[in-house]
Amino acid sequence: MTLPAIVHLSGGRDALLVLAGFGAGFFNGVAGGGTLISFPALLALGYPALTANVTSTVGIWPGYVGGVAGFRREAHAQRDRFVVLAPITVAGATLGAVLLLTTPSSAFTRLAPWLVLFATVLFALGPFLSRWLAGSAPRERPVALWAGMFLAAVYGGYFGAAMGVIILAVLGMTLPDTLTRSSGIRAVLSVLSNAAAAVVFIVHGHLQWAAAGWLAVGALVGGYAGSVLARRLPASVFRVAVVGIGLATGIRLLVG
Repeated sequence: MTLPAIVHLSGGRDALLVLAGFGAGFFNGVAGGGTLISFPALLALGYPALTANVTSTVGIWPGYVGGVAGFRREAHAQRDRFVVLAPITVAGATLGAVLLLTTPSSAFTRLAPWLVLFATVLFALGPFLSRWLAGSAPRERPVALWAGMFLAAVYGGYFGAAMGVIILAVLGMTLPDTLTRSSGIRAVLSVLSNAAAAVVFIVHGHLQWAAAGWLAVGALVGGYAGSVLARRLPASVFRVAVVGIGLATGIRLLVG
């Protein structure tokens, strides 16, 4: 692994990171996809893909905390499920973060555009997925739930974009519950996954603390706002913007 590049920040760059953090926190508070805001912002400032991913993971973590605050009633009512799913999520996210740091950085650089494009498509399909999940009533499938959450957490630790959408899909297909209650579980599990990966990244480096700090400032406010407005504010315009950013980022990474 090579050491992360140092990018000197200025007032304008700091403001961009705060705005990117707010946008990332907002979308993570709604359903997920915030990495598609913070990751491209860090790339635009000149950070290599691996450094941008690590810094983004740590920087937007407060946004997930804000999201839990917005879904606190739904989350509090399902504490028994968290007892089982929490260790599975932490283990998967830790594995994903370790894989990111122990495989060659060139491997992530090659995978990054495809991960971005995959996450973008998944995020674009989010409304259709939400309607399908809301209209379905699956029986509880505990083994599929545990396996699905572990794989979702591995993905979240490795990259994380649209992880919330993936978690909602897993919950919707394995638990006979409403989308609102599933969103409460998703919010807490996203906090745990992101926190586990962040600890690994903090310990092993490749983190730009200044950039992560400015992202965190915006993400905390954005996460709470997104969760509170999740059932009130039409997100179609914001969703189109995120999809456009994701496609542009993936194509930019593909063409080098």
